[in-house]
Amino acid sequence: MSEARATHRGFEFTDGARTIRAEFLAPGILRIRGWEGREPKMTGLLRYGLWRRDWPAVEVDVNTSAAAATASSELMSVELRADGSFSVTGPDGETLVSTVEAPLLGPDPGFRARFDLPAEERFFGLGDQTRDRIEQRGTRGDLWMRNVNEYIPIPFVISTRGYGLLLNTTRRVWYDLGATSDDWFGFETENEVLDLYVIYGPTPAEVTDRYTQITGRPFLPPKWGFGLWFICRTQADAHEFIGDCRNFRDRGIPCDAISLEPGWMEKNYDTSVEKRWHPERFPVPRYDRNKTTFFAAAQRMGFKPGLWLVMDYDVSYEEERRVDPEIREAEAQRDEQKLTFAEGHEVDEHLQGKRRCDGITRPEEPWFRHLEGFVFDGAHWFKQDGGFQVLEHPDRVWGNGMLDEEMHNLYPLLYSKQMYLGFREYTERERSTAERTFPFTPDGWAGVQRWTGTWTGDTGGGEEPLVACLNLALSGHGLNTVDMMSYREDGIHFGCLLPWAQLNSWNYFRHPWLQGDRLQAVFTAYARLRYRLLPYLYSVAWEAHRTGMPMMRPMPLLWPDQEEAYECLHQYLLGPSLLVGCFTDRVWLPEGDDEAPWYNFWTGERIDEQGWVVPDVPDMRGGPLLVRAGTLLPVGPEMQYVGERPDDELTLHVWAGAPGQFTLYEDDGRTFGYEEGQFRTQRISTEPLADGLGVHFDAPEGGFPGAVERRDLRVIIYGLGSASHVVLDGTPLARSSYGPRPRWHVEDGIVVINLGMRDVEHLELVVQP
Repeated sequence: MSEARATHRGFEFTDGARTIRAEFLAPGILRIRGWEGREPKMTGLLRYGLWRRDWPAVEVDVNTSAAAATASSELMSVELRADGSFSVTGPDGETLVSTVEAPLLGPDPGFRARFDLPAEERFFGLGDQTRDRIEQRGTRGDLWMRNVNEYIPIPFVISTRGYGLLLNTTRRVWYDLGATSDDWFGFETENEVLDLYVIYGPTPAEVTDRYTQITGRPFLPPKWGFGLWFICRTQADAHEFIGDCRNFRDRGIPCDAISLEPGWMEKNYDTSVEKRWHPERFPVPRYDRNKTTFFAAAQRMGFKPGLWLVMDYDVSYEEERRVDPEIREAEAQRDEQKLTFAEGHEVDEHLQGKRRCDGITRPEEPWFRHLEGFVFDGAHWFKQDGGFQVLEHPDRVWGNGMLDEEMHNLYPLLYSKQMYLGFREYTERERSTAERTFPFTPDGWAGVQRWTGTWTGDTGGGEEPLVACLNLALSGHGLNTVDMMSYREDGIHFGCLLPWAQLNSWNYFRHPWLQGDRLQAVFTAYARLRYRLLPYLYSVAWEAHRTGMPMMRPMPLLWPDQEEAYECLHQYLLGPSLLVGCFTDRVWLPEGDDEAPWYNFWTGERIDEQGWVVPDVPDMRGGPLLVRAGTLLPVGPEMQYVGERPDDELTLHVWAGAPGQFTLYEDDGRTFGYEEGQFRTQRISTEPLADGLGVHFDAPEGGFPGAVERRDLRVIIYGLGSASHVVLDGTPLARSSYGPRPRWHVEDGIVVINLGMRDVEHLELVVQP
């Protein structure tokens, strides 16, 4: 190739036939592209705005010669040689990743890139494409959405050497992570060019942060989405639906979302845009669709109803309408061709239309438009069944001109995007204020976290779905759930301690009150615990939305250098503090001198051991639940559904033994006001003192319409054993278990401080031994 040419973000080599370009999008994000012949069009991921296109300027130092070129940001450097081989180093000069040979650039027959594989390097990621492991070194396969346990493959890996690799393609990707040889790993596709993002960490959390800068931050669901979801039997009618609602309320089992399976439709599995309510099972009078129906009755009980969908609609027509005009103009200039006809040509006016094989799609009508009537009827969300979207369409030419080899993995992202935006746009137009929805699907590709929650499909709620959730969380998508097993204590434990919790009755009778008195009691206890955890869960969801850090955190994400972390297929952290063990009696605790002790959440016992431990699990509980020393866990009052009462009661649980901090996040839980700064945060921290323990509530920042100005506040401290004095803002508090507040007392070695109703403001507590 000729000598490299500098660009404003890096450089490129080209000789007219082959081009290789390396450019920094950000100091920690490097994009390397290569192709033969004409520069290829944007992938659908970029063209349709699924991934980020616009990046701020970045300072890059470039040096070029005939043999090689280098470009450096403050975090990474890349050396690209004229044959196309390259290496990337970190800020200390240590090699992150390096090719072992010049890559094949593509598009014909495709691209192939192979990289050096040091003995100590490990990988995780790749999405939901295997359910028996979370360490991916030594594996090979292909990334292609399939039914039933390869629902969300993701062409992204994180390396223990401090970087990640992301492929910009929706075509089938073959990967080999050291299976063929211990010396190299690589990726290849057919009919595609080299388009690779190298993402610097050095920690997996930082790689995930930058990955979600590219592919999109996790969306922030409405607050009710972190309550309990229940899906009725597919054979249910309106009477059974209302009976299910009434049973939850009468039995004191909190629940927010309730929905119907395919039986709600007049035509079973109706993929058309003409679907209607089943006239016998779910009669909805046309003259009063919104106020007197079964959905309206459910809403009056605090439920947010939803509907099951299946579809085979061509969503690419709507995406073409939404393409950025600047992209369309650039494409027109690139592909401009002048059409000419021979002089005197004839025009047959009978052959001027179009004929389509697709009998479902109306190209001029967005898919979501026909769902607007059901939103008017009271639907708050839709379940996007895997149905036909997971299947191959080998003879289909999509409306955007793509064949299935390019559209198959792209389709679920477009579907979820249009469901999310369709609900937002409709509510903004018809209700003046845009409202959040919580769609969910089993299918996806890189970037799925931006638009939707996911569940592991019709595969139950056991150990393999757990590993699927772990692999997705290790691939930047942590808003996952399963079909909870309400008929087993360990299934309830797992299902209720996921980022979001759903129970699907489907063809069965999995209602909590039909599992016997014991399991009903277990389920009720877990559901009530989940609702008390809502302030914590919602704050963790905000952190995910802001930083990309998933709500569900597998052990390698936080301890990638500890070998045992990769054996942890039955545990994860829910947020920063709660360690959940599932389908096991033992859990692994990180090892090291700087690791804090843990506590058994169920029993209060302090655990000073490290490595594998077997915590006590009391009767009526389904598995281990631990909490880290230094944890600050905000919990709310018991409630039957989100919005039943104001958020004017808060209890802060503190586990002593290490410094800690937590940021409590609040907004209206329903609209997009948070995008305009309508939210409130309050940082809370603890620090060991020479004379005890300090608990600090910083002054809150921000606000939003409807925010409570005063709340009933309690602080409960574990691990101190006792106390002699408690001081609030310099004033000693009375020691008493009853009487005027503020006051404090000690109960079974637990310090309970009742501060009473007070302004949401700065305060300082000191607990003295």
